[in-house]
Amino acid sequence: QSLGLPITDEQIKEMEANLDNIDFKMAAEEEKKLRHDVMAHVHTFAHCCPKAAAIIHLGATSCYVGDNTDLIVLRDGFNLLLPKLARVISRLADFAEKYADLPTLGFTHYQPAQLTTVGKRCCLWIQDLCMDLQNLERARDDLRFRGVKGTTGTQASFLQLFEGDHSKVEELDRLVTAKAGFKRSYMVTGQTYSRKVDIEVLSVLASLGASIHKICTDIRLLANLKEIEEPFEKEQIGSSAMPYKRNPMRSERCCSLARHLMTLVLDPLQTASVQWFERTLDDSANRRVCLAEAFLTADIILSTLQNISEGLVVYPKVIERRIRQELPFMATENIIMAMVKAGGNRQDCHEKIRVLSQQAAAVVKQEGGDNDFIDRVRADPYFSPIHKQLESLLDPSSFTGRAPQQVAKFLKEEVRPALIPYQGKMSGKIELAL
Repeated sequence: QSLGLPITDEQIKEMEANLDNIDFKMAAEEEKKLRHDVMAHVHTFAHCCPKAAAIIHLGATSCYVGDNTDLIVLRDGFNLLLPKLARVISRLADFAEKYADLPTLGFTHYQPAQLTTVGKRCCLWIQDLCMDLQNLERARDDLRFRGVKGTTGTQASFLQLFEGDHSKVEELDRLVTAKAGFKRSYMVTGQTYSRKVDIEVLSVLASLGASIHKICTDIRLLANLKEIEEPFEKEQIGSSAMPYKRNPMRSERCCSLARHLMTLVLDPLQTASVQWFERTLDDSANRRVCLAEAFLTADIILSTLQNISEGLVVYPKVIERRIRQELPFMATENIIMAMVKAGGNRQDCHEKIRVLSQQAAAVVKQEGGDNDFIDRVRADPYFSPIHKQLESLLDPSSFTGRAPQQVAKFLKEEVRPALIPYQGKMSGKIELAL
């Protein structure tokens, strides 16, 4: 109307007055008869708006309705997920800060490695989630509107309506795009927007699924070691047969659903590859499933992970005991350096330690005993020059390097600033449903 077509105020007011007056029963009957979902609702809307019936869907195609709606839904879906992801990062950041200095045994290949801290390990999780936060923001911001493009994307019907005035067609596209809350529309489309857009959307959600699967797998492994546990309700039952069990069911649920989320990206990959020319309809049913499932799955995983991160339980004594089992071997280099400073020979010391460490390892592996390497060092007169230094040489905090400083710097300079846009949306705890 604003661009000059003969559309009356009365017609517009009639449509506005009936926006929520949807006769779903009639629409279902129309669709059964017409075998066309959009036209079923066009007819139903026209029935409510007899004065405007002649101009409803004027110049449009079904994908003007469906695809533009999908893009709005995708954008709004990201806007629902992003604050939830920010909340998870915020909770884990608080956890990392609290345990930034607590030494813990590191693992590579799931074998004992140099020490790290509980907070530093958590920062590995947070960094992945921060990448996901950036990826979701980018995918949302990269979305454009399909706009007003016509049946095969040429805008031919609208050019005819405006009697060949290209500027009015372009202005119509711009106005509708702006009214839908988008800054840009895709300049080129077929009947649909490129299905590669769906690949981009589900790729970042699948990547989020991979991050959460990794985090929850770590938590499950730590639960087995009895170092960290997810929340466990007072009356919760871990096993119907074994009353003592405390199964990490929340983390297992996240892993289970994350695997589903990761597989969903295969749908748009295949769909985009088989779109013939301007479009084919074998995309529609598939997209109605995979797009919705991806957002719903990401949503519940984030809610569950928030619940986990709000109730993580740490057992410092268990962590300390495991460190004490492994630290003596890790301290051998420090012992060698201390002996050299006290006047010893590096090669002689190395051989002494090799023999004693092999004996201690045999006690652990063959007899099931505790690591007695340090007791053997204390009992050997050769090491008498450093006997008084042994406790300081075995201080776990001296083996964690710059882990505490890395945690503080990372949280201050990267994590907290990334959460600023979501301040005011990160309060409230999540109670886990069944």
